[in-house]
Parts: sequence; structure tokens; C-alpha cells
Amino acid sequence: MKKLPFVRVAALALTVAGPAAAADMPLQPATPFASRFNWTSCYLGGHLGGGFAHSDITDPVQLVQDSFLGAGSTIGTTTASPSSNGVVIGGQIGCDYQFASSWVVGIEGAASGSTMSGSTTVGLPLGSPDTAFVKTSIDFLPSMTARVGYAIDNILLYGRGGVALAGDKIDVAGSFVGTPFGFEGLDLRLGWTAGGGVEWAFSRHWSANIEYDYYQFGHGSVLMSDSINGFAGTVDVRQSIQVVKVGLNFHIWGAGG
Repeated sequence: MKKLPFVRVAALALTVAGPAAAADMPLQPATPFASRFNWTSCYLGGHLGGGFAHSDITDPVQLVQDSFLGAGSTIGTTTASPSSNGVVIGGQIGCDYQFASSWVVGIEGAASGSTMSGSTTVGLPLGSPDTAFVKTSIDFLPSMTARVGYAIDNILLYGRGGVALAGDKIDVAGSFVGTPFGFEGLDLRLGWTAGGGVEWAFSRHWSANIEYDYYQFGHGSVLMSDSINGFAGTVDVRQSIQVVKVGLNFHIWGAGG
């Protein structure tokens, strides 16, 4: 029983000293916020989408009639305008650099295989009622572009533009006063492309995007050859293409470091 006052005094001392001791302890630094996502990296990936093309082909009627009847036989000009559509699938590789201000610049090379094709029919007045079947196909669509974007953490809004190529095939087939013909022309067209999209980095190394691109290839002459009759001639082709695609990229260096 004599120890009881001492126990009470010790408890009181601890009560008073506790807050003072806690005040003397060094403060622990707060857990830092996660660092902002960074788009500086190189990447490679694939894409899938759909394409729509418009082609003006001038003049398949003259090509056929003048081949059979001689130069100057055809009066006037005819333009066939098949509209093409189909699937595009391919891959891309590129590098980006993000500045401290959230602006991102980069360069990208891409190549797509395509099933885009379309056809139309034109009349041959000098062989009436004969017609020519005109078809255009786009087999591949490569490009080299620069892109500029603005990053909102792991979301990148961007535009891109540069040079592009299109691998085309033009067919003009049918019969003229009972004689079949089949003209074919292959063309590698040089033009430009511009577009934009949004990209979402859903992990340190992976991102997905959706993108729209417009391609313009202007005018160009295409040599057409008819292997059935040994004829040859040219048509003028003007072409534009629109593509909407989704992509998946793997960031080799790891976006964010």
C-alpha cells in the first residue's frame, strides 16, 4: 500500500511528459504525389480502321475508242468517278519528346494495307451500246509525318502532317463492237496527309488512340496497258482519301521513364 503514491506520481509525470516528447520528435515528410505522366519515348504498334476514297479518272472513253479507231476519234471528255471504301490495317513506329510545358513533338512512320476499291460504268458512244467498266483499288498507304500535341497527364491531344504514298491499280474493261479489252494501270502516287487524334496511356508502357487522316494526291497520269489487244494509253487520275482508325502502341522506353 505504501507504493501507491509513487505509482500515482509516475503516471502523472508520464502524462505531462508525453506531449512534450512528441513535440520534440522530427516531422516525417509527407508522401509525395505521383509524378506527372511523361510522353517522352519511342513506340511501335498497330492499327485497324476504315477508309473512303474518291477518284476522278479522265478519260477512259477516249482511251478505249482511240485505241480501236485511232487518235482523234473521240470528241469531248469523260470523267469516271468511282467512290471506294474498305478496311485499312497496318503498323506504325515513332518517337515523341515532351517539354516541361506539356507540349509534345514527335515523328512517325506508318504503313497500311488496304481493301479500298470502287467501280462505275461509262458508255462508249462510238460503239453504242457498249460500255466500259472502270475500277480503282488502293492496295497500300504509307506515310511519314511529324506530330505536335498537348498532354493532359496521360491524355495526349495531337495533330500530324507530312508526306504520303498510295499504291493504286486502275482497271478499264469491257468490249468494243464485239471485241473484248482489258486495260490495267499500276501507279505509286505521291501526296500529302494531315490529321489528328487523341491518345490515352492506360499503363506505363501501353497506349491506345483514335485518329482521323486526310490524304490528297492531286492529278497524275497513269499508263494503261491492254494485254488482250496490245493497246496502251494514259488516263489522268485525281484522288483523295479519308481514313479513321484505332491504334495500340507499346512504348519501348516506357512513357514516364
